Amino acid sequence: MAPPENAQPVLRLTTKPAITNLWNTAMSKDIDIAKYISDDITTETLAELIAQKASFQIVAVKNISSVVNKLEGIIEQKGLRCRVYTEYRSASLASMAIPTGVTQLAGFASAIGIAAHNLATLNPDYEIGKNKPAGRVTVIYKKD
Repeated sequence: MAPPENAQPVLRLTTKPAITNLWNTAMSKDIDIAKYISDDITTETLAELIAQKASFQIVAVKNISSVVNKLEGIIEQKGLRCRVYTEYRSASLASMAIPTGVTQLAGFASAIGIAAHNLATLNPDYEIGKNKPAGRVTVIYKKD
């Protein structure tokens, strides 16, 4: 028996390449946002980007702490809140899967630290992601 001509599928199966592409898109930190070179961006430009509630990346960063402190100051001057975190920090949670007491304890401690930090900076306007190995700071406006 053939289905009626106007019947809609109840369940759509997805092929493996589509799942892989979806996963790669979801897990990619290289989102399509404006990128600025650390040495070329001024405090005025940063203040303007924050006032516009823009998301952006600062690349080729030599001193991540200095850039993050500058960003935090500008964001707080505008009366906004921010959360600073290390990108890929959740990788430290993987150590809980390694069956030794030390790695499991370290993973558990990481989970508690991440949870406490997220509670302390609940509902931020901006998230600032630090990626020291890549020399990159990602600034994402979260309230849209």
